Amino acid sequence: MKALVIIVCLACAPAAAFAQAAIAGTVRDSSGAVLPGVVVEASSPGLIEKTRIAVTDAAGRYRIDDLRPGTFSVRFALAGWRSSQQDGVELTGTFTATVNARLAVGALSETVTVTGAVPAVDLYGAGHELTLSADVVRSLPTVRSYNALLVLVPGVVTSANDVVTGTASVSFPMHGGRTNEGRLTLDGLTVGSPPSGNSATSYVVDTGQSEEVTFVTTDAGGEHETGGLVMNIVPRMGGNTLHGAFFASGTGGRLQSDNLTAELRSQGVSVATPLTKVYDFSGTLGGPIVRDRLWYFVNAHTGGSTRDSARVYYNLNAGDPAKWLYAPDFSRREYSDRTFDNASARVTWQVTPRNRVSVFWDRQSLCRACTGATPGLSEPAQSSPEAVGILGRPLTVSQVKWWSPVTSRLSIDVGYGGTAFGVGNFERSPNPTRDLIRVVEQCASGCAANGNIPWQAYRAQDFSVADTGSYLWKGPISYVTGTHGLKVG
Repeated sequence: MKALVIIVCLACAPAAAFAQAAIAGTVRDSSGAVLPGVVVEASSPGLIEKTRIAVTDAAGRYRIDDLRPGTFSVRFALAGWRSSQQDGVELTGTFTATVNARLAVGALSETVTVTGAVPAVDLYGAGHELTLSADVVRSLPTVRSYNALLVLVPGVVTSANDVVTGTASVSFPMHGGRTNEGRLTLDGLTVGSPPSGNSATSYVVDTGQSEEVTFVTTDAGGEHETGGLVMNIVPRMGGNTLHGAFFASGTGGRLQSDNLTAELRSQGVSVATPLTKVYDFSGTLGGPIVRDRLWYFVNAHTGGSTRDSARVYYNLNAGDPAKWLYAPDFSRREYSDRTFDNASARVTWQVTPRNRVSVFWDRQSLCRACTGATPGLSEPAQSSPEAVGILGRPLTVSQVKWWSPVTSRLSIDVGYGGTAFGVGNFERSPNPTRDLIRVVEQCASGCAANGNIPWQAYRAQDFSVADTGSYLWKGPISYVTGTHGLKVG
């Protein structure tokens, strides 16, 4: 009985719970009577198969699911009736556009083309989402990382509200929820951090080269096990035309000011901590390998930042086994210089008219070149440079997806997604402190004979050798009619 109730509820649920855009509506004749059997074609340059087809049911209703963001043309055709076409249908996120049509009796060669605005209200779903198009993301004066966009969502409080200048594991609870309820997905597959429950991740997604970015704040659907914010990034696939882009941004210490006042100096703050260098470069290229059959899209991205420390200096006693105290070298101020980069590629193959396969691979290094001292997961910010390891081993994200519309109502969407990377800080090479004992200052306000820095770590590095991964797969089957839908997976 329980199973029967669940199946009935699923069958009556609106198909808008599916995590993709859709077009739906009703076809009638000039008298207002419904027309079953009308062939509905949705076409867009963003579809590698060019056209997606559905047929109206006995109530004259139709629905076309799993459509990528972009501009579509919808054509209605039935033998013995005039064809009708509506252009300029904009789809974003999980929005379901309502496109209705009226057909009149006429010759097969007659076609009516309608160009007009599609209603902006989704009549098929009760969820709420915020969608940023590619043009909007590219125009924002911020770095090209996912955590820099989270502040645009009302109700979200991130773990890092400072200027994001590189990779950062940022949690994003919403409306007072748990810190690990947020989910970052790439093309619908989670790319979170495995140690923290697939929530915050150090994965660098070049959002400026995405098709769109969608934030689902309510009604995220059954694909996600939490009720928090779901940030989905839709990557580009390429196309029949060769396209490329290049982006560069940066700043320096001369373009900044500080608030170092006499009052702050009296409290022990000796210098400000400006970002002396920030840079971000990326380039993309996409196009056809085989026209209308095989597309590619590649992306390369690098960036970094340098920041000086406010009160920590290099240790004159670093590497000396006979010395147990921290002796600041005031001629060498501690700093953090971090460089991150990645290279990704996506190949989309329309194997047959009803079978599409896509493969995605992204290899990135969170700290390919890190000089100075960049505190990691277990190190306090006031660690002496010789006690700081390097945060961030290479991280790899891989995805394989197969999608097949078996019929105009039945579709299969199978996907695999893997995220693998090293955990914690790894050892610098060379490491002259390997055989020394690590020391953490115990004076709550700092000891005068030890640099006056409370809870400072020094003398030896803290590092680990640990790797982890998150490997996900999904296999939902969707059955959609003109009015209802059932999804099992």
